[in-house]
Amino acid sequence: MTDVLRRGRASLAFSFFAQGAAFALLVTRIPAIQDRYGISDALLPAFLAAVPILAGVGSVATEHLVKRVPPSLLLRWSQPVVLLALLGVGAGDQLVEVAVALGVFGLAVGVLDASMNMLGVSLQRTYGRSIMLGFHATYSLGGIVGASLAWAGAHWDLSLFVSYVPVVLVLLPAALVGSRWYVDGGAPDKEVADAAEGGPVVFKLLLPLCLVMTFAYIGDSTVSNWSAKYLQDVLGSSEQLATVPYNVYMVTTLLGRAIGDFGVRRFGAVAVVRLGAVVAALGFAVVAAAPGAWVGMLGFTLLGLGLCVLVPQTFAAAGRLFPWASDAAIARLNIFNYVGFLIGSPLVGALGDAWSYRGAMLVPMVLVLVTLVYARSFDAQPDRYGDGHERPRTADVGRGSNGL
Repeated sequence: MTDVLRRGRASLAFSFFAQGAAFALLVTRIPAIQDRYGISDALLPAFLAAVPILAGVGSVATEHLVKRVPPSLLLRWSQPVVLLALLGVGAGDQLVEVAVALGVFGLAVGVLDASMNMLGVSLQRTYGRSIMLGFHATYSLGGIVGASLAWAGAHWDLSLFVSYVPVVLVLLPAALVGSRWYVDGGAPDKEVADAAEGGPVVFKLLLPLCLVMTFAYIGDSTVSNWSAKYLQDVLGSSEQLATVPYNVYMVTTLLGRAIGDFGVRRFGAVAVVRLGAVVAALGFAVVAAAPGAWVGMLGFTLLGLGLCVLVPQTFAAAGRLFPWASDAAIARLNIFNYVGFLIGSPLVGALGDAWSYRGAMLVPMVLVLVTLVYARSFDAQPDRYGDGHERPRTADVGRGSNGL
């Protein structure tokens, strides 16, 4: 039984890693995609917005699909679709071809993100202790690897297809093999699930976590989209140095998530989320007030350490809040991942143009601080994942995905 859990945990961690690498390979090569297909600057925002919008549609669809099929099956087949769609982005030469590839990528990513986190939450419940941050740490590691491979492809002037093929050839079969060991959570009592599912009361209870998810991704998209421009245009750094903050942010995100589960087990989720929100807000304040590039770099370092805990703990909190319908809660919560991504970059850009980019950094700072108001929503009740409060490991590991 322990071997089943260990294999399930390892295979799911690899799925997070593969998705981090695939997503990084897409977003870090956007200029190359634009050049290959002749996408105008006016049309590019529509292409970029379509991916998270369709991902939201995919997440909504997942909520309904898991009523009939287990999340493991959705993850098993959505991940190869994501990887093949990434390959399709690099393989075409017509605008309609990249539009179709990005559309498929977006829809499949929504299914993949939702089902991955469903399995992560159910495994955490089975383990009886915090492990979600570890899964998201492997996602960050995948992002670092993917961004590094994208840099190498750009450095050696490789085509998108040539850059993507080796990655897909390695990740796709490995993901399919690993999917044999996914572990689904035990099914909730049907009467309880039917009574609780889908009503406005559920969304009302979920709303604080939805807001935290949105604010976290507004902060994350601010860093990913504006850190280089901010360092170069506002803090006067060189073009080369301006590429460093996002890498620093990704590395500190990985480090924070790698040790975050220990903090949750020792001090509880509420304390870790509060600390993360305060550190992230401090990071934005340092960035806004920085007299030069190196102090700005310190701010982005703090942002990585602070923001990294919020998203994994938000998914975990949704699973604890709705144990009878955690899959539905996570699918709905996952939509606000994409809402924050859609809002963050345009919001900072508009405020920067109309006011100042220093002032614009204060807006995500305030939004992240609002997380403190909702921190009690992360209270581990009835599952107390903290030192001295862990539940015994249950023998019911749910349905494995073998034979589906």
